[in-house]
Amino acid sequence: MNNPAQPKYHQPYAPTPYSYTPNPSLSSHVSLDEEIKLSTTTQQRELNESLAEIFSIIVTLDFVEKAYVKDTVTHEEYTMTCSRLLGQYKTILKDPAVAAAFVDLDTFKREYDIGYPSATLRLKIGVPATFEQPVHSSSTTTAPTTSARAAAEATQHFITFMDALRLNYNAKDQLHPLLSDVITAVNNVTGAREFEGRGKIVQWLITLNQMGAGDEIDEGQRRQMLFDIENAYHEFYKNLG
Repeated sequence: MNNPAQPKYHQPYAPTPYSYTPNPSLSSHVSLDEEIKLSTTTQQRELNESLAEIFSIIVTLDFVEKAYVKDTVTHEEYTMTCSRLLGQYKTILKDPAVAAAFVDLDTFKREYDIGYPSATLRLKIGVPATFEQPVHSSSTTTAPTTSARAAAEATQHFITFMDALRLNYNAKDQLHPLLSDVITAVNNVTGAREFEGRGKIVQWLITLNQMGAGDEIDEGQRRQMLFDIENAYHEFYKNLG
């Protein structure tokens, strides 16, 4: 007569000394005191460090975005910190080796299984939230001379950018820094009221930000951009009065 099948019992997660006997032939030969190297060459180490920096920027930027929404940081602190993080992110990705390993933001997030939606949105837009909807502090009083100087600087940045378009500048890495200077200068104008052209400036910034460093706008985009920025400049100038 066959014995009924005996139930199978799994070993506990942490075996007792009496239930598990180590097999020397299966033991690892790696010393616990030995340093495990993630890279074997200088190039690999630098690449890993750059990717780690990008990871930390994403985490930090998400925290900053949430702090801004909760109003736990001032507008000035947020703008300065966010601008610095965005600049660091763009600078790291200028390295061709890093850009090739990174691929794009969505691919990087899938590779490392991360979310951070607030940081993702800000990185894709490419400018701080205060650039989209500038907030002027009412607690500080700025002298008229400062406002006049800021208006003059904004005017100069507008002219520089429009001249660049007329000279057929069409690469992202040529136009994006100049247009960033425009929106930054506009936001520095004390007491400036909202004007219709701001949205166009921000939209073109987003368009340029989502392009690759070596990408170029076509002739139709260049003409449309010049038209939009000229209109934005006239609206800005009218609102100075």
